[in-house]
Amino acid sequence: MKLMLGNQAVARGLYEAGVDVVSSYPGTPSTEITEFASKYDEMHSEWAPNEKVACEVAVGASIGGARSFCGMKHVGLNVAADPLFTAAYTGVGGGFVLAVADDPGMHSSQNEQDSRHYAIASKVAMVEPSDSGECKSFTKLAYDLSEKFDTPVILRLSTRVAHSQSPVEECERVPHDTGKYEKHPEKYVMMPAYARPKHVFVEERTAKLKEYAENCPFNRIEWGSDEIGVITSGISYQYAKEALGDKASYLKLGLINPLPEKMILDFASKVKKLYVIEELDDVIETHCRKLGLSPIGKELFTFIGEYSQSYIKEKIFGEKDEFDTYPEAVPVRPPVMCAGCPHRGLFFILKKLGVMVSGDIGCYTLGAAAPLNAIDTTVCMGASVSGLHGFNLARKGEYEDKAVAVIGDSTFIHSGITGLINIAYNATNSTVIVLDNSITGMTGHQNNPANGYNIKGEPASAVSIEAVCRAVGIDRVTVVDPNDLAETERVIKEELSVKAPSVIITRRPCALLKSVKHNPPVWADPDKCRSCKACMRIGCPAISMSTGKAKIDNTLCVGCGLCSQLCRFDAILDKAPSDK
Repeated sequence: MKLMLGNQAVARGLYEAGVDVVSSYPGTPSTEITEFASKYDEMHSEWAPNEKVACEVAVGASIGGARSFCGMKHVGLNVAADPLFTAAYTGVGGGFVLAVADDPGMHSSQNEQDSRHYAIASKVAMVEPSDSGECKSFTKLAYDLSEKFDTPVILRLSTRVAHSQSPVEECERVPHDTGKYEKHPEKYVMMPAYARPKHVFVEERTAKLKEYAENCPFNRIEWGSDEIGVITSGISYQYAKEALGDKASYLKLGLINPLPEKMILDFASKVKKLYVIEELDDVIETHCRKLGLSPIGKELFTFIGEYSQSYIKEKIFGEKDEFDTYPEAVPVRPPVMCAGCPHRGLFFILKKLGVMVSGDIGCYTLGAAAPLNAIDTTVCMGASVSGLHGFNLARKGEYEDKAVAVIGDSTFIHSGITGLINIAYNATNSTVIVLDNSITGMTGHQNNPANGYNIKGEPASAVSIEAVCRAVGIDRVTVVDPNDLAETERVIKEELSVKAPSVIITRRPCALLKSVKHNPPVWADPDKCRSCKACMRIGCPAISMSTGKAKIDNTLCVGCGLCSQLCRFDAILDKAPSDK
């Protein structure tokens, strides 16, 4: 037995199930699945440019006979939905599992969507583990399910299951035989003549899966008191068990699409009071109501955010848990860009210029926070570029000299290129700024197609961002160091003034990369400091005010020099007197 994160246990399940091909796009809270999978040399693992590509790679590998996998966060499933819905019609060759990690509470996401709706809409099987042990076992069982019923299977995780630890038993890998490839156009070519009978197959498969759901290894009943019956799944099961203990009986659903019918009705008939406890939407509750039941659900439990043991106990028993709390109010610690972040200087200049900033998803989204307050919008991956084009069309050219889009290097590869093509093709004088920090930063430093290394850190082909921009029709492409504030400001002003679409690439590696060599920390001379607080305007966590004077934490400072460029009194020096 070994303690594992839920994501690590999924990776172990992939290994033991004989999976050959793993393709994903990083997205918290799913990222570690593929990072751990990449440590098993028996499996090919890769970071794809986006979730749609990752899903298509996995579908292609499945058609080739291999067991395949792709992983993503919940909003990534929006991107992968196109191939998923059609793969539901084609079915599989080798087993195909798609893991999606939902984020109740939006710890690192722009929305709180419930991925169970995708399983229902695409009519594929979905399973949901509640701890790390089930993460491994459900992953392995999902491949058997996929091949038995000729269906993709979605493995649904949540932040708490993905990032909590519990014991996992390690077993040997069982290789999967890919067999001989044979052409099956009627199975895999989804033109109308072949697709119409495949819809019939999907409905027949759903009926078989419903029958399977009544007595399958994913669903189980745990009998306790018959006073209270709880129908639940995933992490909500853990919360309910800890809150209610043996004062309730539990129908734990692991196969959550399709849901059983007879099993639910039988369970409900044997308890006096029936609850449905599920985070986010009322998927299980709605199913129960269709069966003629009247469980207590969302009239008591919220649609919003995460649940907890204390929350469930209070809602059902009216009891509040007593906790020892820190006697003083703990100051709020909002997320900030790291000391030395290469994006900080850019956002300082954008705020100074007062431009409208169409934002995107990544570390640089923190440019919306105080004191930079630079970003106007953030919707989804790639939306900054397309959105800027639409904004400029709406304003009929009024903002073409005072609006920009910002997008990271990995996000540009993910879904920014097509938006840039649209700018060039449909001709708005839009200025796009690509923030190239040589890594996928927000999800924990994953390599991407633009930085020249693959998932294992081996040298790989690197996309030239400037070459791509020129190839799609952007003639004006400029590269600038964002730590040079004067030059960055000059270039932005120049590109905004030109009546042509343009791209500015701000290129400086992430300050947290191990390969980056930093300058020594700078020092604020208290005798020269005039307490003007100009250095505080960049929001660097290494800078504070102490007894009315600027103070720089030399354990955080990486000597980027931004604050030195802002100080009009030369109070920030390269070295403290003792260092000279």
